Amino acid sequence: MTYQNTINVKDDSEAAILYGSHDRHLRLVRDAFRIQLVARQGLLKLEGEKEQVDTSKEVLYRLLAIVRSTGKLDMAEVEQIIVEAKCAADGEDYQAIDTFKKGSFVKSKTDGQRKYIDAIRNNDLVFCIGPAGTGKTYLAVAMALSALKCGRVKKIVLARPAVEAGEKLGYLPGDIKAKVNPYLRPLYDAIADMIDVGYVKKYLESDLIEILPLAYMRGRTLNNAFIILDEAQNCTVKQMKTFLTRLGHGSKVVVTGDITQVDLSPGEVSGLIDVQDRLVNIDNIAFIYLTKCDIVRHKLVQDIVDAYEL
Repeated sequence: MTYQNTINVKDDSEAAILYGSHDRHLRLVRDAFRIQLVARQGLLKLEGEKEQVDTSKEVLYRLLAIVRSTGKLDMAEVEQIIVEAKCAADGEDYQAIDTFKKGSFVKSKTDGQRKYIDAIRNNDLVFCIGPAGTGKTYLAVAMALSALKCGRVKKIVLARPAVEAGEKLGYLPGDIKAKVNPYLRPLYDAIADMIDVGYVKKYLESDLIEILPLAYMRGRTLNNAFIILDEAQNCTVKQMKTFLTRLGHGSKVVVTGDITQVDLSPGEVSGLIDVQDRLVNIDNIAFIYLTKCDIVRHKLVQDIVDAYEL
């Protein structure tokens, strides 16, 4: 039997902020909890399964409280409260990230990873620096997919510098696409782990998700996008500046890398090392440093990292 409930929103200006432009906030709540929402004459009607309606009502009251205390509401706040409510209903960690794989959440496993997720939610530009196996790329991709699923962004752009680490591009067979593909493979793997198999190709072909070498970013301005630069320790200072200035309206950028594994030519300064001094203490920019304590791969990876630090 269909269950109904209502919320009174009498102030028109308050309602406009709560509902969002073209009702996009309401659509997020509707789609997240699979209910029907009808707004009419200061009354918001909720209809669906009782549990989902009750949870949705709680979410909307929390959003309304933000509107009344701050006079504004953005998509990130709506997404965050939806995720917290869904996880609480399922007995999950509120930080669990809802991606495109049905019934599956990506979760932080260390304090450092939890700080990383919070930084991405609360800042438009985040730098995450740490050793291999700490989840830098994986968690960034999960957050990007969650933002795409909730409608906060219209596309995801994943980039990597194609810098040789022992072999030369020219020695590899095939055209330029075939040559750079090995450098981009870790990004494809992360995506494939969080999207049902049948949809990966669809999203890539429709450009909802774009994976490309860093050099292909020049000259672009990316609005309403979630942009990830992986292996950023292999960017030069000039390349880092070029990349960061691609940031457009409504976009979020996450830059990841390991400054102990720089493959640039001798004497070439890493843009990831350089940027730590240039952009420190700027609002809406966060630096997160993960350590060997945040390594979540095979337990031997931490021992290997320790051995190379001797």
